[in-house]
Amino acid sequence: MKVMDKTISQITVPTPFAVGDTHVYLLKGDTLSLVDAGVKTKEAWEALTVQLKELGYFPEDIEQIILTHHHPDHIGLIEEFPRVKNIAAHQNVDLWLSRNEAFFQHYEQFFADFFMKCGVPSKYRDVLKKLRTPLDFSGTGHVGIAIQEGDVLPGHEDWQVIDTKGHAQSHLSFLRESDGAFLGGDHLLHHISPNPLLEAPIDGDERPRPMLQYRDNLKKCQTLGISNVFPGHGEVFSDVASLVPYRLEKQKQRANKVLTLLKDHAQSVFEICRQIFTKQYEKQLDLTISETVGQLDYLEDEHLAGKFLQDGVYYYYAK
Repeated sequence: MKVMDKTISQITVPTPFAVGDTHVYLLKGDTLSLVDAGVKTKEAWEALTVQLKELGYFPEDIEQIILTHHHPDHIGLIEEFPRVKNIAAHQNVDLWLSRNEAFFQHYEQFFADFFMKCGVPSKYRDVLKKLRTPLDFSGTGHVGIAIQEGDVLPGHEDWQVIDTKGHAQSHLSFLRESDGAFLGGDHLLHHISPNPLLEAPIDGDERPRPMLQYRDNLKKCQTLGISNVFPGHGEVFSDVASLVPYRLEKQKQRANKVLTLLKDHAQSVFEICRQIFTKQYEKQLDLTISETVGQLDYLEDEHLAGKFLQDGVYYYYAK
């Protein structure tokens, strides 16, 4: 637990995930809000309540929950605060909180079809059966206040909502213009680069390009006058001006490695994934395919690569 200033306090809770601990933030204003809500485990709840008490509060004091995005390590404990009247978040978060069955079936079908187009052999597709596993660590509920870029946070009118899609299609961050404080969720992390995760399209047939969104929204952060980033994971930091170009350049370097592979011959997403993630692709196929597709989207956008469809599988080639 760390008091950042008179209105922001950081609470750190454990997770069972590789990313490690998650930070949630107590935000004081006209409303007492919690920004993000950790993961749904006994250990996380105990850590949160202990640190709240150290700050002089109890779960029943929390009036509102504000979510940066829908991932389970950020929405797990939303049901545990009896006086919460509203959950404020991007409208897409509601699909996950409400356990929208039609959406989940669409989501699963999208990935089943997409993995085939990526050339993933059938023996590796068991990962598709685990798409709902994160729900075990997620809370249930409804978004009562849908927020988007240009809005202010309800009960905290000095905080502006910033669209930061990329890591998630529901991802929002929050900026206090008066001093450049930035509640960044998983968009800006100092110690690691967030994985821009592939998701099923919600409206229409066009799938999102999370890597391109992530890069665009990183560049946007350079224009916001951010002074201090309060992230979802890792340390609080202030060197955004140097971190963003570094992140963009490192991603470009990773894409160039993929381009080198394509110069030999046209390959499917799975073939490329297996070469760049030799040790991880079998155990983390969903994440590694997502990362590979992100690099290919970037190369296509830069007109450095193209693709063609053959026997139901996309093959990428260097231009």
